Amino acid sequence: MSIRKAKYYISFFVCFIALQFANAQQIAKEELIYLTNAWEGERFENGRPKIPSNLMKRAKDISIDVAWQILDNEGYPSQFEGEWKTINNNPVVGRAVTAMFLPSRPDVEEQIKTRGHKEGFKGNTNSWPIAKLTEGDIYVADAFGKTLQGTLIGDNLGNAIYSKTKNGVVFYGSSRDLEGLSKIEGFNAFVKNWNPTYLKNVMLAGLNTPIKIGQAIVMPGDLVLAKEEGVIFIPAHLVEKVVLTAEFIDLRDEFGHEMLSKGIYESGEIDNEWTPAIKDRFLKWIKNNDDRVPMTQEELNQFLNKRTW
Repeated sequence: MSIRKAKYYISFFVCFIALQFANAQQIAKEELIYLTNAWEGERFENGRPKIPSNLMKRAKDISIDVAWQILDNEGYPSQFEGEWKTINNNPVVGRAVTAMFLPSRPDVEEQIKTRGHKEGFKGNTNSWPIAKLTEGDIYVADAFGKTLQGTLIGDNLGNAIYSKTKNGVVFYGSSRDLEGLSKIEGFNAFVKNWNPTYLKNVMLAGLNTPIKIGQAIVMPGDLVLAKEEGVIFIPAHLVEKVVLTAEFIDLRDEFGHEMLSKGIYESGEIDNEWTPAIKDRFLKWIKNNDDRVPMTQEELNQFLNKRTW
């Protein structure tokens, strides 16, 4: 890399960090609306997209693989991060409340805490995002993968989080008190590691700002779908398309598996574009198994009316 390019990237990074601090750690409502302009639905008071609860509930049943494929086809290849440690195998699904942490720098950290306390935040900065949580939210934090003294929560904050969200957390960092957190019924945490140490030399640099979780980019309001396989972050404006498409693909697969197991069709017939005869049998299968169809008839017709499916 040339010296000129190096200076450019350094200047860009410094300006980016300065912008985060200038916004009192919270991105301005107008900026958040601007960055998530593709979302046309309801928003929270701070501008964060408010994905409907029914879509979040339905998203719990779709697979990470299918969701990733749909997002990749839409031009969003950087939405998945794998290799997590969890409390249990329960999936975590909800709207992202994002937090960005950086290694501490005394002068900057003092200013952040002073201003934050004046704005009403209490305690250490790792608890500040909890104040912004509502039911259905997920506390998603980039703690730059720190394990030793990078534990963002223990069981006290875990209880506080679950009482507000009835949900879990996703931390690109660590947490402490696995035993205590495991006693919170319904709670799950996706972390990079567990560690008994207390949080130290870490400061909050951004709240409800764009963040990076490993290889994934996360915006406030993204749908978080965390399962045993990993975590995928679905942009709010694509949630409906991802959920409906995944549900239709699951229906196709369920029908195909049944046809193959009964020997009605060969794998070469099911794995390629279907003939009119197979499509006709699929439509009859749907009518006879309407209890398996998670979508409305109108939503289903959107796919059935397409030329290829």
